[in-house]
Amino acid sequence: MRRRTDKQSGFTLVEVMVALVVMSLMSLLAWRGLDGLLKSRDITQSHLQHSARLQTVVAQWEQDLLALQDSGNAPALSFDGATLRITRQRPAGMQVVAWSLRDGGLYRWEDRPVQTVAALQESLQRSQQPLTQDKAQLLTIEGVNGWQVFFYRGNGWSNAQSSDDQAGPAPAASAASAAASATAGPPRSVLPSGVRMILQFAPGSEFSGSLTRQIALGPQS
Repeated sequence: MRRRTDKQSGFTLVEVMVALVVMSLMSLLAWRGLDGLLKSRDITQSHLQHSARLQTVVAQWEQDLLALQDSGNAPALSFDGATLRITRQRPAGMQVVAWSLRDGGLYRWEDRPVQTVAALQESLQRSQQPLTQDKAQLLTIEGVNGWQVFFYRGNGWSNAQSSDDQAGPAPAASAASAAASATAGPPRSVLPSGVRMILQFAPGSEFSGSLTRQIALGPQS
């Protein structure tokens, strides 16, 4: 009778090395794929944060304009090429807000609300001074190459620095009699019915290209 002998089967050293190489390659490919997903997630999250920040800034800009109020004693809205000044109504009084472009950044500054004509004039004067050290100034967006502001007057858009329409004599300080109209002040500028802002972003900044936003202003009483 023939005796049967069983031999133990196993992997050779070459087979083990080949298997290790294959597993290493698969691990490397898997890690690269995971790393790419993580980087893509970080980039997407960064874009979302930048977009949310920009939307917040634009919303604040629109809110300032919607609260615009013509006091009759100071310019309610003006633009000198670098700074947009807005006089807006607050529960505590009239407040001056200034949006300005400097050193590639868009800044917002606001003064405290005031209740007298003299204080309002002083606030406007402060808004025309260098505000680099003012704690009330806030950097809203960086990487801005330039900006343009247009006002809607009559039937079309015009540069905000162009000459204003005139509204006629300002109301007299006292309306006790019709004769007081003869002592009315000089003509005032007609407020536009809309404002358009165009921001140009610098190459390589958080944003690209340009952003255009416009808002309709309500009638002033």
